[in-house]
Amino acid sequence: VQLQASGGGLVQAGGSLRLSCAASVSIFGFNAMGWYRLAPGKQRELVAGITSGGSTNYADSVKGRFTISRDNAKNTVYLQMNSLKPEDTAIYYCNAVTYDNFDFWGQGTLVTVSS
Repeated sequence: VQLQASGGGLVQAGGSLRLSCAASVSIFGFNAMGWYRLAPGKQRELVAGITSGGSTNYADSVKGRFTISRDNAKNTVYLQMNSLKPEDTAIYYCNAVTYDNFDFWGQGTLVTVSS
């Protein structure tokens, strides 16, 4: 299983980016998928998650600004990030969890938000 993350880049505060996570297999096989981020000097945190049934959850810091979605036909999960802040700067990682709790991780994509 491979998860290919893309869409990161440099954006000014207030701007938007959309991250994509393309799986090499059908995402129906995953109980849940999500996006984590790792910023310098901070612990990795769950940014947003989505279950196979479409239920979503978000970190308090991104609620109302970020939206996670999935396209089952394209085996892809997206993270739409609006109203970006400098504190959103981090490497964003895609994650997928199987029904027997096995984790898969993408390679990470860097998001840099300038003030």
